[in-house]
Amino acid sequence: MKNVSLLCAAMAMLLALSACGQRPAEDRDPDKLTVVATVFPAYDFARAAGGDLAEVQLLLPPGTESHSYEPTPADILAVQDCDLFLYLGGESDTWVETILESVDLRGESLRMVDCVPLLEEETVEGMESYEDGHDHEHDHSEAPGLGEVVGYDEHVWTSPQNAAAITRAIGDTLAALDPANAGTYAANAEDYAARIEKLDQEFADFFAGAGDRTIVFGDRFPLRYFAEEFDIDYYAAFPGCSTQTEPSAATIAFLTDKVRQEHIPTVWYIEFSNHLVADSIAESAGVRTAMFHTCHNVSAADLEAGATYVSLMEQNLETLREYL
Repeated sequence: MKNVSLLCAAMAMLLALSACGQRPAEDRDPDKLTVVATVFPAYDFARAAGGDLAEVQLLLPPGTESHSYEPTPADILAVQDCDLFLYLGGESDTWVETILESVDLRGESLRMVDCVPLLEEETVEGMESYEDGHDHEHDHSEAPGLGEVVGYDEHVWTSPQNAAAITRAIGDTLAALDPANAGTYAANAEDYAARIEKLDQEFADFFAGAGDRTIVFGDRFPLRYFAEEFDIDYYAAFPGCSTQTEPSAATIAFLTDKVRQEHIPTVWYIEFSNHLVADSIAESAGVRTAMFHTCHNVSAADLEAGATYVSLMEQNLETLREYL
C-alpha cells in the first residue's frame, strides 16, 4: 500500500537522521512550549490556550485532506521533539499510531477523541454503503445496512460544546506541562471556550426558530456531532469518513426526491469538495447549493487571513440563516 510504504521510508530516514545526530535547524524560543497538531481545530484551540507562551505548528498542510496525508521525515521529527502532540485519534490519522510506536516522544500527547463522549458513525436512509476498502476495525466482508454502526465518528469538534471541552482539556494539559504559567493557560482556554459557547447558544437560538431542521448533503457528512447537538435530521451521499466521491444513480435519485418531496431549499457540500454531486442534485430539484465548513482544515488563504474555529463557525451560522 502506498501510504504504508511511504511512511516506512520516512521512518527509515528519521532513524538515519537520528543515528547521525542530525536535526532540522531550530529557531524555536526555548522559553515557549512547542505544540504540534495534526488538524486545524486542535491547532486553533492550542494557539488560543497557549497564547504567547506556546509555539503551535499545524502538521496538515493547508488545503490537504487528512485521509490522504503522508507525513514527511521533518513532520515525524516535529512530532518526536515537541512538548505536546495533539491528534485526532480517528480513522483518518491511523498513521499517527505507527509513528508513536516507532519513536520516543520527548513530550506528551493528547487525543481529541479522548476529551469528549463519542458517537457512532452510521449509514442513514439513502446513503451509499460504507466502502469495504476503508480501514475500520471490523469485518468488511459485507457492507453495513441501514442504521448499522461502522465505527466511531471522529469529527468530534463539529459540536461547539465539544469544541469548548477540547479547548479546556488542551489548556489543562499545557498548564500541567508548564505549572509556572498554569493560570495563564487556564484563563486563555476559558476565554476561548466561552467564545465558542456564546456561538453555541447562537446556533441553538437559530435552530429553535427553524421550522424544519432537515438538511441534505450531496457529499460526505462529517457533521454527526453537530447534527446530534442541534437535533438535525440529515441525508447525505456518504458517511463522514468515506473516501468515495461518486455515488450511485440510486443515491442521487433518492436525495433528489428527498429535496423535492420535503421542499428543502438547499443542497449542501463541504470545504475542498468539487461539489459536483451537490450541483447535480440541486439542478435536478431546482434549488440552490451552499457550503458548510467543517473546520477540518483551511486553505492557505484562510490561514494567512487568520481564520479560526470561531470565525468559520460564525460563517456557517450566517450561511444557515440565508440558505436553510
